[in-house]
Amino acid sequence: MTTTSPESTAAPETPEATIAGARERIDVLDDRIIGLIQERMAVSAVVQQTRIASGGRRVHLSREMEILGRYREALGKPGTPLAMTLLELCRGRI
Repeated sequence: MTTTSPESTAAPETPEATIAGARERIDVLDDRIIGLIQERMAVSAVVQQTRIASGGRRVHLSREMEILGRYREALGKPGTPLAMTLLELCRGRI
């Protein structure tokens, strides 16, 4: 006599259920990404305020070029505009 495991008797997931589950996961990831961007904005503000207080400029262009390169290397050509948007968000208003 053979027995079947519960996994083998379960009905396969429908495409709709797969999509719904994936969208829920995307929403969770988006929430985390937004939180990380907000955290990055706060840290960037500290760097900018400290640089200005010590007589420097608010924006450090060579550092921004490093960031652009990192995103381009990791994500390909679309990484550049993503990094530009991130840098714009993080420059903020001081």
